Amino acid sequence: MSRIDETFAALPLRALADAALSRAADLGCRHADVRIVRAVLSRRSFRDRDLESSADTQELGLSVRVVHDGVWGFAAGITLTADAAATLVDRAVATAKVSRPLTPHRVELADEPVYADAEWVSAYEVNPFDVPDADRSARMLELGGRLLDADGVSHTSASLTLVQENTFFADLAGTSTLQQRIRLMPSLTAISVSDAGFATMSTIAPPVGRGWEYLTGTGWDFDAEVDELPSLLAAHVAAPSVEAGAYDLVVDPTNLWLTIHESIGHATELDRALGYEAAYAGTSFATVDQLGTLAYGSPVMNVTGDRVTEHGLASVGYDDEGVAAQQFDIIRDGVLVGYQLDRQMAALRGLDRSNGCAYADSAGHIPMQRMPNVSLQPDPDGPSTTELISGVERGIYVVGDKSWSIDMQRYNFQFTGQRFFRIENGRLAGQLKDVAYQATTTDFWGSMEAVGGPETYHLGGALNCGKGQPGQVAPVSHGCPSALFRGVNILNTQTEGGQS
Repeated sequence: MSRIDETFAALPLRALADAALSRAADLGCRHADVRIVRAVLSRRSFRDRDLESSADTQELGLSVRVVHDGVWGFAAGITLTADAAATLVDRAVATAKVSRPLTPHRVELADEPVYADAEWVSAYEVNPFDVPDADRSARMLELGGRLLDADGVSHTSASLTLVQENTFFADLAGTSTLQQRIRLMPSLTAISVSDAGFATMSTIAPPVGRGWEYLTGTGWDFDAEVDELPSLLAAHVAAPSVEAGAYDLVVDPTNLWLTIHESIGHATELDRALGYEAAYAGTSFATVDQLGTLAYGSPVMNVTGDRVTEHGLASVGYDDEGVAAQQFDIIRDGVLVGYQLDRQMAALRGLDRSNGCAYADSAGHIPMQRMPNVSLQPDPDGPSTTELISGVERGIYVVGDKSWSIDMQRYNFQFTGQRFFRIENGRLAGQLKDVAYQATTTDFWGSMEAVGGPETYHLGGALNCGKGQPGQVAPVSHGCPSALFRGVNILNTQTEGGQS
């Protein structure tokens, strides 16, 4: 039985697509596709024992994209009638005609097999939108209340974000797909206000492609993490400030995912490497002339892109160009071997097929190449996190993400974190604070001596990766194991900020 939301499936999806595609064929479009997208979003924020704010939104619309006389045309609207769908095609073709004198190269698209009447639903047990709002808020307030009752916690803040995204896609080739994705992101923060100053400690649970079961013990133990946060916060408040210098680092996946996102994920988007994002998001040091030769990192570095990871935020059955989800290599044995592609980028590079990285965050936006799940692979026989730590005489164990900074070429960066533990002679020796690690992308990944085994692997990610003009946001996950880096430069953030 289909698990697609009945209210979405009951819309006149086929009739709208037929009307638009018939009109596109009549107007001589070489390619045309239709997307009908509904995104339902719920946000709740909490302060201490109270609900602070709530917002529920729904976006529903229809878009048409065509290739007419070798040029893209696009139009979108919210009226879901056959006449309106055909009119959108007229507008898209008119846009293509206006753009023709400004387009130096004809649009070519890599081929893709036809998938007729395909359905896909993300992996979850309980749709959170089927859980009463009062019960969802009660769970967050219960966790926040327990946190607030703990010694040393002055205030708490918490948030819960839920998304259900439904998409219907059809094109002139005969592909039609119907999909549903669920995303969920809970977060809680303990706040200390004392003579020692202001300090915070947050949960490190990632956003996921799961359902309500995530908050009741499947995939993460929120009760155990909330119980642990006050002692971690107290130790952070009392911790000494780090002495700047070179340290060996063991980086936990809860921190390393963000470094992967910024220094690998964005750097290996082909449109960015070719300069198409230069006016807004920047370019990439990982240029196409270096494909197959660039030493991105050490030989233990193997990075893949995929749209298939279970519970991955970027996982789909088919992308927004009707390309089936797949996995592909980006970095193999430390060498750059691939980029993220959509159908136009694949054709531009002379490749037979896209690797399925087209996405638009609403019907009102045109699909573009967006980041899939980009993940550092573990060593099948690799060490545990404890074993990685045991190999360090003087270093720091980094847990949880926080702030970051990276240049427009994705090359020079620095990252902070939630929790930093001093390593002395292979053992953890209490927390440090005011820590940031700084490097160039290739130096950092080149210093990676070892990656952990599968038991250290963890899926992190974000709901709000930004790109494009007008701006779009996309959800994306990044899996990785714990990893050991040698001789990384550590900054003292208080000193760097002139507050020593």
